[in-house]
Amino acid sequence: MTQLTMGKALNEGLRRAMRDDDKVLIMGEDIGKLGGVFRITDGLQTEFGAQRVVDTPLAESGIVGTAVGLAYRGYRPVVEIQFDGFVYPAFDQIVSNVAKLHYRSQGAVKMPITIRIPWAGGVGAAEHHSESPEAYFVHTAGLRVVAVSNPQDAYTVLRQAIACDDPVVFFEPKRLYHTKGEVELDGDLADAAPMGLARIARPGRDVTLLTYGAQVSTAMDAATAAEDEGVDIEVIDLRSLSPVDYKTITASVRKTGRVVVTHEAAREAGMGAELIASVTERCFNHLESAPVRVTGWDIPYPPAKLEKHHVPDLDRILDAVDSVLDRPNSLTGVEL
Repeated sequence: MTQLTMGKALNEGLRRAMRDDDKVLIMGEDIGKLGGVFRITDGLQTEFGAQRVVDTPLAESGIVGTAVGLAYRGYRPVVEIQFDGFVYPAFDQIVSNVAKLHYRSQGAVKMPITIRIPWAGGVGAAEHHSESPEAYFVHTAGLRVVAVSNPQDAYTVLRQAIACDDPVVFFEPKRLYHTKGEVELDGDLADAAPMGLARIARPGRDVTLLTYGAQVSTAMDAATAAEDEGVDIEVIDLRSLSPVDYKTITASVRKTGRVVVTHEAAREAGMGAELIASVTERCFNHLESAPVRVTGWDIPYPPAKLEKHHVPDLDRILDAVDSVLDRPNSLTGVEL
């Protein structure tokens, strides 16, 4: 095991994938000579050359469109979108082509494209640098969507995504890039947990807390704080947002009878809404109270000085836990 930051784990995952398969190449703005704005691709152009680590123009639609052509020819392109809010110029390519070509061709064409997106807030950045657009892609049939929360998953799931024949939108929580953890670099992918499997980050018996990405660490802090009041929270790291591992989720909810979902993206039509609807369909007779969402507000991402009021924190999560436990909370007496 090696102690690595998430950023370095991603770098090692890319390096391993490129060493294992010479059809893997990476493309993006400033990813070669500079090593990317977050230095995730640092040193890769020196090792693999400018034909496999390609500095592109500032044109996200062109980057993804080129990746489509490369995938047609048998390559496994890994595309970096420099910031989450920059993905929208490529949205038409992703939704109209990347997600549909396998289906449209009756399986004759594969699109093994991995689209890496540094994602979400918490780093004091500006609008278009701190957004959470995952719901757009989860809603799009034909895409796999994953979000990692720790260095080991960053390394392993990135390798799995690149090896997958389906297109994968790979969300990297940028505020965790410098978070350190133990990483097994020599493991075989065949022995790793499947890319679509959720992870029980903390077992518990009283409340199921569903989340993903950087919110996993906030959820873990909330679970630790709840222990002081005798509340045992089970934290589930979804890892995969499409498809969702409902087998793991429903087993937890049927045990606890109560569910809270937290994510940084806006509330309206977000992942929380879909998770709660699907859990209610599967577990209605097991629920002891109405599920609760703890999310970002339905506004454009705020200025850096205000983001601490936007990103769900420990107190808001614990308030939701009080709600599902029928304890006094901010929602008491409020019409939802």
